[in-house]
Amino acid sequence: MTTIGVVRETTPGERRVALVPDVVARLRGAGMEVLIEAGAGRGARFPDGAYIAAGATVTTAGDVYGRADVLACVSPPIDAALHSGQVLLGLLQPLARPDLIRDLAGTGVTAISLDLIPRTLSRAQPMDALTSQASVAGYKAALVAADAYGGYLPMMMTAAGTVKPATVLVLGAGVAGLQAIGTARRLGAVVTGYDVRPETRQEIASLGARFLDLGTAVEAAGAGGYARELTAAERDAQQRALDERIAGFDIVITTAAVPGRRPPVLVTEQALKGMRPGSVLVDMASGPLGGNVALSQPDTTVEVGDGVTVIGAGSLPAQMPAAASTAYARNVGATLEEFVRDGALTIDLDDELRAAIVVAHDGKLLNAAVRALLEKEGSAA
Repeated sequence: MTTIGVVRETTPGERRVALVPDVVARLRGAGMEVLIEAGAGRGARFPDGAYIAAGATVTTAGDVYGRADVLACVSPPIDAALHSGQVLLGLLQPLARPDLIRDLAGTGVTAISLDLIPRTLSRAQPMDALTSQASVAGYKAALVAADAYGGYLPMMMTAAGTVKPATVLVLGAGVAGLQAIGTARRLGAVVTGYDVRPETRQEIASLGARFLDLGTAVEAAGAGGYARELTAAERDAQQRALDERIAGFDIVITTAAVPGRRPPVLVTEQALKGMRPGSVLVDMASGPLGGNVALSQPDTTVEVGDGVTVIGAGSLPAQMPAAASTAYARNVGATLEEFVRDGALTIDLDDELRAAIVVAHDGKLLNAAVRALLEKEGSAA
């Protein structure tokens, strides 16, 4: 019988948990044993008693590390007591933290990273944690913007007269962007969306939003359902057009994150200077490597210029821990059911899906992109 373990998340501010009681019951039904560190679900409002009722054993972190065949996490645990032959499954950020993958491989730990789920494979959809968490983040981004904005989002008919609806611009029409567009629309705002991929025009329109036409024809569809990186000339043309248009919006939500790389700056300091006092920007790409909005700071709200609010919001799923954990746990459960059959854990690297997400196994670093990053770091040193 394969034993799955979950410990408390150690990343500061992280309130999600890798498994919720409903999924624990599902795994138990599939013949797996589940160990949960006491209090692991508390931040997401899942008490120990609910895990026990679902069939899990609630125990100490040391017991989880010592007995689990697979350790499921949201983010990689800090100073984890992992041992050779164990599996670490989660959002491991291999392109942002290649040194972690190297160290796991050196320890003999098998690393399975849900960041790398290939979206082009239909059977991978139930495991797509990036999509599930982006959906939560996009929804929350619209609520964060509405809360910070000093006016109404919908048109309001009052005794003092009619109040115009807020105008919202969402930059990026991936999963997070489309969810932000839909949520802002439901709140009553007049919403405009923009993406460099031309096929998103229909998706934006289907949600009742306008498409921001910058007059710069760019074909930027990339592999795997993501946008490709623009050339320098394309970026300059896009940026000039965006700078001119951004000032007309009350709220701007940006969603263009690039795993393991610095996000593109979509809202420049020049654009910020042109915005009206009281305007709000929510930067969903804000993180240690930068963000989409100039002057944004990770997990921080700052006021710039003449009363323009910039919110660094790169960790929004942690602010909706119950919903985010429930969605994420289903992704983890689907992945475990892919790797564990008849109670036995099997790492089959001949399978396209499994080969894409197993980044370290049997003491070897398997992912070519991670190896290239480490080689680059080595040559730079």
